[in-house]
Amino acid sequence: MRLFAAIYPPSAAVADLTVRVAELRVAAAPGVRLADPAHLHLTLAFLGEVPDERLVEVESALGLAAESFRDGRGSSPRLRLGGGGSFGQGRSTVLWVDVAGETEALGTLARLVRDGLRRAELPYDDKPFRAHLTIARPGDRVDVRADREALHGYAGPGWSADELVLVRSHLGRPARYTRLAAWPL
Repeated sequence: MRLFAAIYPPSAAVADLTVRVAELRVAAAPGVRLADPAHLHLTLAFLGEVPDERLVEVESALGLAAESFRDGRGSSPRLRLGGGGSFGQGRSTVLWVDVAGETEALGTLARLVRDGLRRAELPYDDKPFRAHLTIARPGDRVDVRADREALHGYAGPGWSADELVLVRSHLGRPARYTRLAAWPL
């Protein structure tokens, strides 16, 4: 099964962002894949394909990471969505919204999650953690410079990241996500 560990913003933050995304050029461009608001998340670690029989090990590693984070912090990090940018170029261009607030704490949580996965000898993408929320995959269909500029002025409502979630992603269109487990932060 294809897995990742994530933080989901609350519905108020998603609703606010959805209004802003609707105003961007990518929202009206043909062939652009906009992220489904119901699935907007901040990926802390992408595990990729994990055999079903290792699910218990994944849950254990994430549970210990969440517990360690709570013990070392005492409160959920306060975050907000705002600003933005793009990754990639040409067909692989991705438009994203930045995360502001207590991002150092979010980075600590991502490190704890990845350390736990590594100790359990579980797979994960070891690209450096960069807190962001993907909002569109325009590829080369739209020049995203104006949208990046429009996102610079965006500042969504604040919220507490109070839950670490293990998610299974099902490939295909539309993408489907199943929440398998969650731990308080």
